[in-house]
Amino acid sequence: MQNITKRLIVWAVVVALILLVPLVAMQFTEEVDWDPFDFVLMGAVMFGVGLAYELIARRSEKTVYRVAFGVGLAGAFLLFWVNGAVGIIGNEGQPANLMYGAVFAVGLVGSIMARFKSRGMARTLFAAALVQFLVPIITLIVWPQVSWGGTGIVGVFVLNAFFAMLFVVSAMLFRRASISEPNRF
Repeated sequence: MQNITKRLIVWAVVVALILLVPLVAMQFTEEVDWDPFDFVLMGAVMFGVGLAYELIARRSEKTVYRVAFGVGLAGAFLLFWVNGAVGIIGNEGQPANLMYGAVFAVGLVGSIMARFKSRGMARTLFAAALVQFLVPIITLIVWPQVSWGGTGIVGVFVLNAFFAMLFVVSAMLFRRASISEPNRF
């Protein structure tokens, strides 16, 4: 238990150091404008990612499982950060961006249903990648007049492809980790 405590302290220090970046940037530019809630939210999310990694991934002895879990968590964290900070479709206030919550829901529910076993995690991450890629397509159908922001529709699809790729890479790594597991899920 002492080992996990040390690692969580390391995560807390890393989170604090990362949060220094926007704090320092705010002193030099008005482009970065965080309020105390932003710091608390991002600190909690980053520490939560670290805690999840320590509690779930470290239970496995397989390096490929740990990497798969790390890549999936990194993809989810980056999606949360980018979508929350500037939005993917248009700006952060665009209602279409709320559909990305489905990616998190699929990931969370699928992971719990799979009991974090490799084979089920692979399926979950493939499903998350599909949902990720479908969000702008659904937006085109439901909100044809939506503002796509400065990057335009092509930029939105490219960014979505990047996130979907992270989830697919994670899924493929989980699939590889499942080779020696019994066929249960």
